[in-house]
Amino acid sequence: MLQTRVIPCLLLKDDGLVKTVQFKNSAYVGDPINTVRIFNEKEVDELIFLDIQASPLHKEPDFKLLAEIANECFMPLAYGGGLRNIEQVKRIFNIGIEKVAINTHAHENPAFVTEIAELYGSQAVIASIDVKKNFWKKAEVVSSSASKKHKYSPVEWAKEMQERGAGEILLTSVDKEGTWDGYDLDLIKSVTSVVDIPVIAHGGAGMLSDFTAAKKTANASAMGIGSMVVYQKKDMGVLINFPDRKKLEAALN
Repeated sequence: MLQTRVIPCLLLKDDGLVKTVQFKNSAYVGDPINTVRIFNEKEVDELIFLDIQASPLHKEPDFKLLAEIANECFMPLAYGGGLRNIEQVKRIFNIGIEKVAINTHAHENPAFVTEIAELYGSQAVIASIDVKKNFWKKAEVVSSSASKKHKYSPVEWAKEMQERGAGEILLTSVDKEGTWDGYDLDLIKSVTSVVDIPVIAHGGAGMLSDFTAAKKTANASAMGIGSMVVYQKKDMGVLINFPDRKKLEAALN
């Protein structure tokens, strides 16, 4: 296992896997079950699945598909999307998924994060925080696939999520997501400097040096990756893959 986690963040839509660019223009990239099997073979340490339709369309998680994914998955698994009550969370954990990522409903009911943490432990709760810059280049917290804006800053919201009991933060730059342009280091550093829990940097990874920068410059605890594990290279075809472990170790040491 890598000392610094590198976690594929996979997007679910209509029973398939998709990849977006800045949360838009979703493109089909494969079957989630086959993808899990490939990541099993590559001995990936952890996976995160995010259903990008569930919250905007007020849909429940697809428990049948998630059970199939969990049954195939050899590594720890997290899920986010459409979780609005503790009964749904219980079903997710009963399926065999180890963590839940809470985003949209945390804004509607922050105590939901605390409720999960008190029942299952902070290690089971990821606060998923999406951030997008406005016209004046100010970072704003957004939710529901970036369709809703919130008044508090990423720093304020990260601190509250930690206080509410979240065990880690998945911090996604909407502007960087799917661009291959590197992580938003200023955003990551602004959050890692005010919380004590692990921060998973997400959005923009395009090369191994981006991992190095996120860890050493911005103090990220883990790296979330999307495009790099579903495409051959930028502007090239689909290829489910994972960076060479020795090269990862060199980039992250």
